[in-house]
Amino acid sequence: MFNDLSTPLSLLTTRRSGSPREMIAPGPDAAQLDAILAIAARTPDHGKINPWRFVIVPNSARGALATLITSAYLAERPDAARLEVDALEAFATQAPALVVVLSSPNPERKIPIWEQELSVGAACMNLLHAAHAHGFVGGWLTGWAAYSDAVRDAFGAAPERIAGFIFIGSPARDLEERPRPNPGSVISVWVPPATA
Repeated sequence: MFNDLSTPLSLLTTRRSGSPREMIAPGPDAAQLDAILAIAARTPDHGKINPWRFVIVPNSARGALATLITSAYLAERPDAARLEVDALEAFATQAPALVVVLSSPNPERKIPIWEQELSVGAACMNLLHAAHAHGFVGGWLTGWAAYSDAVRDAFGAAPERIAGFIFIGSPARDLEERPRPNPGSVISVWVPPATA
């Protein structure tokens, strides 16, 4: 299923995002998920603020999350089509494991909020790398639910925000490589401006 994961570079070059809709069991057990989240927490964090939190949504609570998400959506959009509602119900129940990552900035610290938000993104990426290192596939989704105050309030309170829903499981099929940018198109060398 995966290439040789015995070296760090192999891990970095073989990680792929998987579609949560296509993830199957097995997912990580409790000990594996704890280890994955411990690695995710080892992220750059200027000021040692820990401006992020991880909330595990156990399988026993997935139906309640689906109800919460669809109720919040219908409160905002009472005329929503059945297909929209069905998609939101399926969103909460896909893949074997789900971790909601919250951005939890501390505005009273000197560290700029932007730097705290960057740390949250790094924590999400570490989580995906850790899931891959454990032999699973991860998918980082946002969508409507990530921007809903009603959904966010079920996990925390402002100024927290949902950084993403991280789904973890096993791929139902081999993952295909997606197009990546040509390094020359995203890498440049800085040249100091000419002085007068």
